Amino acid sequence: MARFEGTENYVATEDLRVAVNAAVALERPLLVKGEPGTGKTMLAIEIAKSLGCPLLEWHIKSTTKAAQGLYEYDAVARLRDSQLGDDRVHDISNYIRRGKLWQAFTSEERPILLIDEIDKADIEFPNDLLQELDRMEFHVYETGETITAKQRPIVIITSNNEKELPDAFLRRCFFHYIAFPDEETMKDIVEVHFPDIKPRLVSEAMKAFFQLREAPGLKKKPSTSELLDWLKLLVVEDIDPETIREKEPNKLLPPLYGALLKTEQDVELLQRLAFMARRESRTQ
Repeated sequence: MARFEGTENYVATEDLRVAVNAAVALERPLLVKGEPGTGKTMLAIEIAKSLGCPLLEWHIKSTTKAAQGLYEYDAVARLRDSQLGDDRVHDISNYIRRGKLWQAFTSEERPILLIDEIDKADIEFPNDLLQELDRMEFHVYETGETITAKQRPIVIITSNNEKELPDAFLRRCFFHYIAFPDEETMKDIVEVHFPDIKPRLVSEAMKAFFQLREAPGLKKKPSTSELLDWLKLLVVEDIDPETIREKEPNKLLPPLYGALLKTEQDVELLQRLAFMARRESRTQ
């Protein structure tokens, strides 16, 4: 099978490429962690594009149960149809809705299965999937059939580290942490998304962005996706690089900072730091 080398829309570091290809070779789920906005979900989409595989996305919520990934039996609909005398009630399979694992197992082509933000679900959710991901099969009790994978899907699992995952689950995964991009990698990412952007604007914006991330006490540091949103706004509003570069204490908050800061606590924190810096500058 072809190897993942990144795509024209996704800058993959060497260690990330190694992790993806190792997980594919070992036929183990790839568990990807990292700060929100570092491209974990996008990774699965780009792997599918790169390898030419169909993509199945299972986005996990706090109410999601593992069994929903296999199938759901709609007993209420069957009861209603039986009361209406519908002939469909004689075939129970009419009331079984296939989940993402079922779809992945029966896919004609080897698919990419994304299980996105697994840490949002109940703590037992990962353990409830262990057997199915190990054996690549499951039993449908209502019909008595066993669904076995035609080929093992490439499973990408993302986590934002909101809660610890069980050891038994971790042992079955190949793990990779997407570190926050350094400045060189970030420049490559920006170039992919804004090939014609002015270099001086990028340079000043990057300096301001990384300085902002280093501010002590931030509740939510701005991420890669927020930097890209901010750059788009700077271009649309035709912000001069000099405006971003201003170093006066009262300019601690960059222009259009609402694209970077997402909590009122962080805005208040930086305003407070700016106030303290102004006071210090007056006493010097």
